[in-house]
Amino acid sequence: MPHAAPRICQCGKPVPSGTRCPCQAKRDAERKARFDQTRPTARQRGYSTAWEKAREGFLKAHPRCAMCGQPATVVDHKTPHRGDKKLFWDKANWQPLCTSCHSSRKQREERQ
Repeated sequence: MPHAAPRICQCGKPVPSGTRCPCQAKRDAERKARFDQTRPTARQRGYSTAWEKAREGFLKAHPRCAMCGQPATVVDHKTPHRGDKKLFWDKANWQPLCTSCHSSRKQREERQ
């Protein structure tokens, strides 16, 4: 099966098809680090001990991922709450997800 030709990165180095140049990975890591410095902590965003207890109870009542049926490990807000406490605590806005679905599918949907 033929492979795609390498591409040339902005830094001038050839990069095999389907991979990232180390300079791109470094830029991405730096960008994420800058963002993380400005982001409020989980506690500041509302994920307190009360949330942990509510999350645990919700996962006991809803043990399967809403997307794939695997064991759920994350309680996701269907509509991002963006700091809105009423929406944050609205159980009708919660859904059980496995880590894989939450980290890939759901995040991809929110970016669109």
